[in-house]
Amino acid sequence: METLIERVLPLAGVHNFRDYGGYAARGGRLRAGRLYRSAQHRDATDADLVRIDALDLAAVVDLRGESERRAAPCRRGPRFQARVVFVADETSGLAPHLEAARTIDTSEEARAVMRASYAGMPFRPKLLEILRLYFEALETAEGPVLVHCLAGKDRTGVAVALFHAMMGVHADDIAADYLLTNTAGNIEARIESGGKVIRANFGQHLSDAAVRALMSVEQSYLDAAFGAIIERHGGIDAYLAEQLGVTPQRRDRIVGALLA
Repeated sequence: METLIERVLPLAGVHNFRDYGGYAARGGRLRAGRLYRSAQHRDATDADLVRIDALDLAAVVDLRGESERRAAPCRRGPRFQARVVFVADETSGLAPHLEAARTIDTSEEARAVMRASYAGMPFRPKLLEILRLYFEALETAEGPVLVHCLAGKDRTGVAVALFHAMMGVHADDIAADYLLTNTAGNIEARIESGGKVIRANFGQHLSDAAVRALMSVEQSYLDAAFGAIIERHGGIDAYLAEQLGVTPQRRDRIVGALLA
């Protein structure tokens, strides 16, 4: 519980806002107060914006596509000066959990479709483009970097897990950080809110269990992404170099910036 309280920034209108630094890594420990992740900020309250501004963010990497940003523009506080990084196209036809909702009825089907979505996620051309910019921001930003998507769980979860793996964070800690989405903040409110969107767009037939499977994260989802990467590239480091341009030299610069 102490770890959860220290890691999660409790905000009224921004879900899953937390620090993903502080973990033991290869050669040291990730710096705390430099690495943040969250969901979108459209519903941020004025008080939330004051707390976010106090972090003095240097860069915000928005993994969402153009239509998502247009539908849910992020609110900014009066002291916000971060560089906002995004791509002017669609990183996903829909957020992965919404995309999955199109074709399922049951929780078992929801999990299968989410696993399939994760297996393809690391190879989507526009998502690759913004992931390259994410690692560039980690390398060059002179201050804290925030990465987020719509719900802050799928695209953001994969991006953060790739970073953790590159830095040599233990697999148990990678999993714990990924799964913290299920307990950080008001998960029930997030599921209820997401369920309304899903049912409004894809019908009332979805069971509560199916909605929960879509709006939560499970280890098998992340395993599907990493499994697909390993199958195609042989390992995470090879994927990072071949797909995202994170060479050993660039990794060394990121290590220098973010390892305590």
